[in-house]
Amino acid sequence: MAQVDLLVYDVGSTYTKVSAFIRKGKALVFAGRSQAPTTIENIETGLLNARQNLTQQMGCTDISSVKTLAASSAAGGLRMAALGYMPRVTAKAAKEVAMSAGARVLEVISHETPLDFRIQVLKEIRPDIILLAGGTDGGDAESLLENTGVIVKSRTRGVVIIAGNIEAQPQVEKDLQAAGIGTVRVPNVMPTIHELKVKPAREAIHREFIKQITHAKGLGELLEIVSDARVMPTPGAVLLGTELLAVGAPEQEGLGSVLVIDIGGATTDVHSVLPDLADLTIEEKGLVVLNEKQVSYRTVEGNLGLRVSATGIIETAGVGRVLAKVGLQGEELAREIQAYANYLEKEPEHISVTEKEKLFDEAMAITAIEIAVKRHAGYLSQSFDPVLGIVPGTPIGRDLRKVKSVIGVGGIFTHSPPEKVYEILNKAFADPGISLLPEEPIFFIDKNYLLYAVGVLAQECPADALSLVLNNLQIKI
Repeated sequence: MAQVDLLVYDVGSTYTKVSAFIRKGKALVFAGRSQAPTTIENIETGLLNARQNLTQQMGCTDISSVKTLAASSAAGGLRMAALGYMPRVTAKAAKEVAMSAGARVLEVISHETPLDFRIQVLKEIRPDIILLAGGTDGGDAESLLENTGVIVKSRTRGVVIIAGNIEAQPQVEKDLQAAGIGTVRVPNVMPTIHELKVKPAREAIHREFIKQITHAKGLGELLEIVSDARVMPTPGAVLLGTELLAVGAPEQEGLGSVLVIDIGGATTDVHSVLPDLADLTIEEKGLVVLNEKQVSYRTVEGNLGLRVSATGIIETAGVGRVLAKVGLQGEELAREIQAYANYLEKEPEHISVTEKEKLFDEAMAITAIEIAVKRHAGYLSQSFDPVLGIVPGTPIGRDLRKVKSVIGVGGIFTHSPPEKVYEILNKAFADPGISLLPEEPIFFIDKNYLLYAVGVLAQECPADALSLVLNNLQIKI
């Protein structure tokens, strides 16, 4: 039997992964990683199969660990709705806080949505958690109370995290609890028009996720094997790992500004952490409505993935544009890549075998990364807006031009030769156009898929977690 110090599981929608770590002196060292198909009907089967595969890989009969931790995005992940007042202000703030927690945001609802439709939407999507924002502290309370009424009429079974005007929160809590709806109060996510306060709401979302997966997600078996009965949403773990990598740990520097592209079978997630933004004054940050100047930022492209959402890439970009990424063209190839994408949606566990399939995977990966990163980044204004004081050439949104470290995460990076990975990333970033993309990126690969594990570890042993990821990133020399 092999003795390891730590096992970290990631129960995904397609695969269950497990990574093993041992201590050598004071350092935590990567010892091995394996995976097996996720078995949604019985999570325990996938967990045992992944563990057994790891056991065989390490050449032993069994594995015991001092500690076991986990993340999960299975069974739909963390399903949330975000409610606010103005679509580009508090509703936008609520969405961004939910995204930073690793949520799958099913709907963003603002005052522009008719009341009856708001109620109907909540009934149909049945979110696990609702993040309710609205009004700055001491400001408008009416919108928060109006959306409280919407939630009550929807008869939701989800928990409501109240994160709006602090002065209106007691009444909101009273109304929701009177309707039998669970509540959690946190500081306002947008206490002023200049400020986005993420951490308290994010921590509350993670706590509720842990409570709910035991009952609603069929993941009770996972909680039984982890050491502290705590499971983190996988996208939230990746963002926490990215934050640690960028900011650093006590007595150990991070990389500075970091951009992470996590491309999976169903989605492409993009995370950016820009530590220097923490030092900006309120005036320098400007209005939340006009920019993306929070330190941490996450976006998700739900229809851009290399398996379950393969056809979404072709539909979004057009088949000709996808083929052109790898120098291909023609009607016959267009039909072939479309047929391949259709097949992948039905058989998401398929691993490309032929050279043509690998080339199609490469073309779709380049396209998905380019689209996802450009949607995450800001752009240079092309027009004049006298109301907002914007002239052509003004940077709008998330400015990534000074970011140096760009990290690729996901199966296409893990299983491809390094030279192919760098080719994919170089092509994806080759034509920034008006987008505010990194000007001189240095590409890294999370070859052993450790960033999620680093995020899980970050809260209890940040120095170990940081050393672990820095020692395992592959860099193009």
